[in-house]
Amino acid sequence: MERIAIICLQSFLKALNLIMGIVGISMILYGIWMIRVWQRDMEGQSFDDFCSINPWFICSFIGIGVTFCLITCLGHIAAASANGFCLSFYMLITCLLLLLETAIAADIQLNSEWEKDLPDDPTGRFHDFKKFVKSNFDIFKWIGIWIISAQVSSALLAMALRALGSNQGYSYDNDGEFLSDRLPLINHRVQAPAYVIGDPPFAAKYDPVKPTAYAWNTNK
Repeated sequence: MERIAIICLQSFLKALNLIMGIVGISMILYGIWMIRVWQRDMEGQSFDDFCSINPWFICSFIGIGVTFCLITCLGHIAAASANGFCLSFYMLITCLLLLLETAIAADIQLNSEWEKDLPDDPTGRFHDFKKFVKSNFDIFKWIGIWIISAQVSSALLAMALRALGSNQGYSYDNDGEFLSDRLPLINHRVQAPAYVIGDPPFAAKYDPVKPTAYAWNTNK
């Protein structure tokens, strides 16, 4: 029964972890599209102007997508192996990501001038992305709720899987430790202690006059 529960938790963790992978791949593809649009806008300018521009928003967007994909790979490995160290590391990364997302969301909600804390985007992609989010705010709101729910559920499933895996490993250790102490209920034979009856281990010197004395007479 415990093995079935572990398999179910592994499947659920992989399914929830796949959501972060889909989000990460989508962000990478959207970042590549922004690079193509930015290169098309920069066709008429010189190479020096192209190198002087710092596309921080595009690089950050792609970096977040790559981070999500790496966390997805880590979660898949941790779920497949059910290793305690991998699950603990996955829970730590997921909790840190949740704290970072909560801090960013709180700063956006509480600070009305949060855009001034960011550097200027010379590519203009940040402004376009902000307009796109505002025009589809309801869709992005539900996407954000699904991402947060998947991350929280993944952390809880990893915690449960780690607990079940450690209990199963402890029971296996106990089975191996006390296996030699267990005795069969059928055909159990108690071995009698071995007693040696005969000559002493250090026989006396042979005396032709005095006959050798035995503890027991075997002829009786």
